[in-house]
Amino acid sequence: MKKTLLTLLLPILLAGCTSDIPMVNLGIDDTYYIPRMSKLLLQSALTGREYEWKVDGVTVSTSNSYVFLAQHEGVYNLTFDIIDDSTPYHFDFTVNVLHEEVEYSTYISRVYEYHPAPGQFINEMPQYEPGDTYADILRKCEESITGTNDVMISLGGYGGYVTFGFDHTVINVPGQNDFRIWGNAFYELTNPDARGGSAEPGIVMVSYDINCNGLPDDPWYELAGSEYYHQATRHHYSITYTRPDDNHTPEEDDTGYLDDIHYIRWHDSDGTTGFLPKNIFHRQSYYPLWITDDEISFTGSLLAPNGIDLSGTGRYYVLYAYDWGYVDNHPNDFGDLNSFDIGNAVDADGNHVDLPGADFIRVYTGLNQYCGWLGETSTELSRARDLHIDLPGTPLPDPI
Repeated sequence: MKKTLLTLLLPILLAGCTSDIPMVNLGIDDTYYIPRMSKLLLQSALTGREYEWKVDGVTVSTSNSYVFLAQHEGVYNLTFDIIDDSTPYHFDFTVNVLHEEVEYSTYISRVYEYHPAPGQFINEMPQYEPGDTYADILRKCEESITGTNDVMISLGGYGGYVTFGFDHTVINVPGQNDFRIWGNAFYELTNPDARGGSAEPGIVMVSYDINCNGLPDDPWYELAGSEYYHQATRHHYSITYTRPDDNHTPEEDDTGYLDDIHYIRWHDSDGTTGFLPKNIFHRQSYYPLWITDDEISFTGSLLAPNGIDLSGTGRYYVLYAYDWGYVDNHPNDFGDLNSFDIGNAVDADGNHVDLPGADFIRVYTGLNQYCGWLGETSTELSRARDLHIDLPGTPLPDPI
């Protein structure tokens, strides 16, 4: 019997981003059910000249695959077309987006990576104990900043970073801030209007789990803050720190606050070399003790120095906040200035990228700066929350 065109077509495969969403066949079932803020990876097993996916009549993708994601509950009507002279194909189906069975948390649910640069709070925030492995430190880091926990962790000097995520995709809502991060910045009490004090800005990056494997191995995009396009901001900067020699002889400075001015050597992509000194307030090793490598390197954007020595003798530094877009840059009381819009994502060349949401968030120290007895400029953070998920007992307003 002559086969019809329909029987010759291979199925369209749908695989959910979460394990509880089964693989289904569009040729058999035309209705699907998923939780809100959960992704479905739709991929055609057929090839053609052009492709088009539509949601409620609006074209959302022209590739042979599409990741469906919806913030709100409801029934969504989807169509898929293969535009090809010899094998055209059209399929209509619906996706029912439901409320999750277990309520999502508004707070961090998992820490995926913790790779700090050397610094005066490293091995203390979180606390290293003899014999700790990277897995132990990662667990301690996760215990510090997930859920309603509010324990500060330090990222060390320039480039040190942490990567975390939520139990759902943070939706990129146009024109709104999407998530907030808490640090420990403060303004100087004598002149708070100048917004100077202790501002240790951390740069934010986001990644969308486009391959739906639950791992932070997809492309990363920087959220362009107020300084991103300034001439003084450097992009594609890199730095390498070297483990201090156990036989190194410490050399003090004349202030009495630094007891080893040549403690940890660094060199950068400019060909510049320098040292991260050790101060009298923190006697532990500043080099991450769970790391066996003798060098650690970081790459990213580098912000212009924000510290000014008002004393002129290296004894009184004030670190001034940038306008917006950085972690640990303004006091936590300023919610808007500590919140972030996924809509500010840019690629490595500074081009805007339109992301549906963010599954992974990375924060790294954005300055290579040392400020006398204050030590290196190091970003600290303690928690984060998705601004589109209700706080317990305080429901968000209905979308307009």
